[in-house]
Amino acid sequence: MSEMKKIKNLKEFSTSADRFEGANLLCPGCAHSIIVREVLNATNDPLILAASTGCLEVCTAVYPYTSWDASWIHIGFENGSTAVAGAEAMYQALKRKGKLPASCEGKTPKFVAFGGDGATYDIGFQWISGCFERGHDMMYVCLDNEVYANTGGQRSSSTPIGASTTTSPAGRVSYGEKKNKKDMVQIMAAHGAPYVAQVAPNKWKDMVKKIQKGLATEGPVYINAMSACTTEWKFAPDDTIAISDLATDSLVFPLYEIENGTKLTITYRPKNKVPVRDYLGAQGRFKHLFKPEYEYLIDEWQKRVDDYWEYLQRREEAGV
Repeated sequence: MSEMKKIKNLKEFSTSADRFEGANLLCPGCAHSIIVREVLNATNDPLILAASTGCLEVCTAVYPYTSWDASWIHIGFENGSTAVAGAEAMYQALKRKGKLPASCEGKTPKFVAFGGDGATYDIGFQWISGCFERGHDMMYVCLDNEVYANTGGQRSSSTPIGASTTTSPAGRVSYGEKKNKKDMVQIMAAHGAPYVAQVAPNKWKDMVKKIQKGLATEGPVYINAMSACTTEWKFAPDDTIAISDLATDSLVFPLYEIENGTKLTITYRPKNKVPVRDYLGAQGRFKHLFKPEYEYLIDEWQKRVDDYWEYLQRREEAGV
């Protein structure tokens, strides 16, 4: 493995120059900044970055300032994917024609787009699907905080059942969101993408390995990053990693990868699996589920998580 592809240890992460600066307006405790910093630090290659409208974009590019020490573009809510795909297509065209600037010779940039779940699961889905169908050599990273956190806390198709949001509020006649979360990882794998994976910031080594694997993969790569939101999930800002631990150890957010649309590999198996109840109970958005009339939903949550974990294990054992 070349020096560039090695997994950086904690000291190297802490001493290397950041291409995502700490000076931003993201909420204290926001997992977005942790994830983005790890993605950018995972490689020493040149980076061409794009971002869809969302928490990350509005909090890191307040004119005339920027948190990005790399080439970065923002166009709209729905098209972070096509912005970076356009840059990738231009690069490939210039390379074929021998028209790359001399300063680019010997350097192969990596093209990465970031978007929240609203820009990914909903508003920008057709754009992302098109990029993957066309086979652009790019990585798309979804910062999945399960809500439109930047525009008022509305539900998205990533919002899990029972969560209280501003457009699916819990109250006397409702337990909150009525639908189960869309399985975006499996949807992107069904595109035949060469590599898709689910990651979480608390398991940073697993994340970096997957990011580096994705960057080394030719073709479109999808990364779904669980990003705990202190504001809309309603937990203390200093509990971000603790909440993330509950998410992965309860298997609400299982960590796995799928290669070439079929080969599934589980990359984290908790030694001490915790009940889904513990994960839900740590967040204010689910507090109403612990009322007697709604507690049955917690049992349904647990069964759904257990069934999905069994499904992942069967697929892994079958090699598909």
